[in-house]
Amino acid sequence: MFFTTVAPEALTAAAANVQGIASALSEANAAAAFSTSGVLAAGADQVSAALASLFSGHALEYQTVSAQAALFHSQFTQALSGAASSYAAAEAVNASPLEAIESLLSRPIIGNGADGTAASPNGQDGGWLYGNGGNGYNGAGGTGGSAGLIGNGGAGGTGASGAAGAAGGSGGSGGRGGWLWGNGGAGGAGGVGGTGSAGSGGGAGGAGGTGGIGGAGGAAGLFGTGGAGGAGGVGGAGGTGGASHLGIGGDGGGGGAAGAGGSGGWLYGDGGAGGAGGRGGTAGVGGEVSGNSGAVGADGGNGGAGGTGGAGGSTGLFGDGGAGGQGGRGGTGGAGGVATDQEAVGGGGDGGTGGLGGGGAIGGAGGWLLGTGGAGGGGGAGGDGGAGGVGNVGAQGGYGGNAGAGGSGATGGAAGRLYGTGGAGGGGGNGGNGGAGALGGTSTVGGGGTGP
Repeated sequence: MFFTTVAPEALTAAAANVQGIASALSEANAAAAFSTSGVLAAGADQVSAALASLFSGHALEYQTVSAQAALFHSQFTQALSGAASSYAAAEAVNASPLEAIESLLSRPIIGNGADGTAASPNGQDGGWLYGNGGNGYNGAGGTGGSAGLIGNGGAGGTGASGAAGAAGGSGGSGGRGGWLWGNGGAGGAGGVGGTGSAGSGGGAGGAGGTGGIGGAGGAAGLFGTGGAGGAGGVGGAGGTGGASHLGIGGDGGGGGAAGAGGSGGWLYGDGGAGGAGGRGGTAGVGGEVSGNSGAVGADGGNGGAGGTGGAGGSTGLFGDGGAGGQGGRGGTGGAGGVATDQEAVGGGGDGGTGGLGGGGAIGGAGGWLLGTGGAGGGGGAGGDGGAGGVGNVGAQGGYGGNAGAGGSGATGGAAGRLYGTGGAGGGGGNGGNGGAGALGGTSTVGGGGTGP
C-alpha cells in the first residue's frame, strides 16, 4: 500500500532554486537589449526599409516573449512558494489534533503498521482508516498486526526451533483484515522440535521434541479472504542410543498440529485454507554392542506421529469454505543397533516402528446463503519402519520395524443453505513400508517388518 507525502521544506528549497532562473533571464535580456532595441533607421530605398522592418519585427517579438517568460516565471515562483506555505500551515494546524488522536488510539490514522522485531515480535496495527498490519517477527512467533478500515492483516511469524529435546515454538497468528475490506494475514509455521540427546553410558537416547503448533490465519472483515493457517512444525529427531544392549534409540518427536484457516468476509469472501500438519521426527538408532559379550544390539526408537492438519476457514453470507489441511507424515523408525562382538550368539537389534500419519482436517463451511464447502484434508502417510541391525558372527540379524498406519481423511465442509455443493472428503493416508531385516554374520537373516 503506497502513499504520497509532501515535505514543505522541499517545496521551499525548490522555490528558491526557481528564483535563481530569474537572474539568468535578466542577464540574457540585458545582453540582447542593444541588438533588439537599437535597430538602425532605414535608408531611403525600399530594400533598406524592408530589412529595417524585418529586424524591428524580430526585436518586438523577442521583447514580447521575454516579458511573457518573466511573467510566467514570477507566477510559477509565487505558486510554488504559496504551496510550500500552505502545506506548512496545514501541517502546523493539523499536527496537534492528529497527534492527540494518534496518542488516544495508539495507532496512526493512515499508514502501514511496522513489522515485528526481536525486541518487539508482534507486528503493529495498520492505520485506522487505511493501511496494512505489520508482519510478526520470524523465529519468535510474533503475531501479525491487524488492519483498520481498509487493508490486509499482517502475516504471523514462524515459531522458534526447540532446544535439545524440547518442543518447537508456536507460529504467530495472522492479523485481521480491514473492517470494510481486506484479507486476513497468513499464520506462521510452527518451529522445529529439538533433537533428542544421545544416550550416555550405554543409556537410551533422548526423545525428540514435538514440532510447534502452526498459527491460525487471520479473519477477513466485511469483504475479503481469510488467511491461510500455518503449517505445523517438524518433530525433532530422536537421539542415538548408547553403546549397550540397553541403549534404545530415542523416539522421534510428534509433528506439530497445523493452524486453522481464517474466516472469510462477513458479506463476501472465501475462508482460508488450513495448514498442513508437521512431519513426525525420525527416531534414533539403537546402540551398538561390541566385545565378547554375545549381547543383542539395542532396538531403534519409534518414529514420531505426524501432526494433525488445520481446519479450513468458514465464510459469511457468500463464499466458499477453505480446504482442510493434510495430516503430516509419520516419522521413520530408528535402525536397530549393530552387534560387532565375536560370539555366535546375540544379534542385531530390531528396527523401530514407523510413526502414525496425522489426520486430515475438516473443510470449512460454505456461505450461509450461497457457497461451496471446502474439501476435507487427506490423512498423512505412515512412517517407514526402521531397518534391523546387522548381527554378529553366526547370529541373527535384527527384525525390521513395523510400518506406521496412515492417517484418516476428514469430511468436507457443508454447502450453503440456499445453494452450493458440499466439499469432498479427504482420502486416508497410505501406510508406510516395513523396515528391512538385516543380514546375520554368516547365514541367518532377520525378518522384515509388517505393513499397517
